[in-house]
Amino acid sequence: MNSVVKLTALEQLEMLRSGAITSVELTQAHLDRIAEVDGVVHAFLHVNTSGALATAAEVDRLRASGATLPALAGLPIAVKDNLTTIDEPTTAGSKILEGWVPPYDSTVVSKLRAEMMPILGKTNLDEFAMGSTTQFSAYGPTANPWSTDRIPGGSGGGSAAAVGAFMAPLAIGSDTGGSIRYPAAMTGTVGTKPTYGAVSRYGLIALGSSLDQIGPVARNVQDAALLHDVIAGHDERDSTSLPEDLGSMVAAASNGSLAGVKVGVIKELSGEGFQAGISARFQESLELLKAAGAEIVEVSCPSFQYAIAAYYLILPAEASSNLAKFDSVRFGMRVTPEGNPTIERVMAATREAGFGPEVKRRIILGTYALSSGYYDDYYGSAQKVRTLIQRDFEAAFAKADVLVSPTAPTTAFKLGEKIEDPLAMYLNDIATIPANLAGIPGLSLPNGLADEDQLPSSIQLLAPAREDKRLYSVGAVLEKAHENVWGKRMIDFAPEVKAGA
Repeated sequence: MNSVVKLTALEQLEMLRSGAITSVELTQAHLDRIAEVDGVVHAFLHVNTSGALATAAEVDRLRASGATLPALAGLPIAVKDNLTTIDEPTTAGSKILEGWVPPYDSTVVSKLRAEMMPILGKTNLDEFAMGSTTQFSAYGPTANPWSTDRIPGGSGGGSAAAVGAFMAPLAIGSDTGGSIRYPAAMTGTVGTKPTYGAVSRYGLIALGSSLDQIGPVARNVQDAALLHDVIAGHDERDSTSLPEDLGSMVAAASNGSLAGVKVGVIKELSGEGFQAGISARFQESLELLKAAGAEIVEVSCPSFQYAIAAYYLILPAEASSNLAKFDSVRFGMRVTPEGNPTIERVMAATREAGFGPEVKRRIILGTYALSSGYYDDYYGSAQKVRTLIQRDFEAAFAKADVLVSPTAPTTAFKLGEKIEDPLAMYLNDIATIPANLAGIPGLSLPNGLADEDQLPSSIQLLAPAREDKRLYSVGAVLEKAHENVWGKRMIDFAPEVKAGA
């Protein structure tokens, strides 16, 4: 492995700016790394070799000419395969979109192109982002780089694994109920779900429109902040896009002080039901926060106990509506049954063949929840619970500047272990779902290895809506404190992934 791929995004940028390496050399090093280990990890669904190298060559040409370049120019990146790209297939991990090349770029991808960042390729995900293990991809599961027989989390396991296995310094993810933060927790990486509306969703293949949010995947807090600043901002093409500028996340990550900061420990998201090693690392993180000047307080969010139940009514309801567009008529695959098929039979045959089991499960559940006679009992009641969760957050943030919990109750479990028990997998989202229901920002940060299995453990930071900067301010200090204790960075604990391993 070329040692340059193990550097942080910021370190790679500094090498680019100083002339120590060219963008073509840096991009090729990551493409070589993909070729070396992705046969084992399966983080990518499509590798954009020619496109990435063409962008890199143009950056090198402009830099040599003395032209002013965007801040992240020449730095490679991977993109989750539910964001549209005009030069690569966008499948959302589904057979129904196999080979589909969209006619437009998503806003986030357009911003990456404007930044002149070589796009290495599209990363694997649970089909239509429905899942928390990346085992429900129609193109096969992604493996966790820390232990290739275990899940990388989901739905964005491909993006997290690409970053965690040093195939990309940065990646784009999407988070509907934890799909950035949970994979980050499983792979020892950093993932942020921005405030709802802070990053444009235009061109994101929608799962739950009131829940989805695009965000950065990185190996440390500063790198996540770099990418966050690039992709954030108002977009007229997204009706839910926030009109205001939320400030510089990079500046926030450079703050360096927690004096006077109140950190609230969410009573309902710690202790019982959490793996002992996860709880131990969480307590250590609290002590480090206290040592850095923060005041630790306990807050209660009693409605959180209903969050999973509410989420798995709201999400399927929105998903069943969003996925109605995959009807065999406008785009995507078409299956024509024998005989004299009607449009209804063609549609039914196509959706039967094109959708996987988890997608079908959620469509059926969502359609039922929205049906006449059940709307108020199910979807309507779930929205009331959502309001209660938002109120719990409001009360908690009146007592604390940021809230904390473990990101996930356990470390990564083995591939196939819970595949027949979807409810058990849904419970892994217990700590991440409330942020999506409330529209607030959240960040997952590695805080060491669990004692039981030496796999990554993580802490989740939550802030009020529009206060994304607090995540980076607190997260950067905590990350530095951990590194001072360990004597190295979290990425330095990662085992080497070997081809054929």
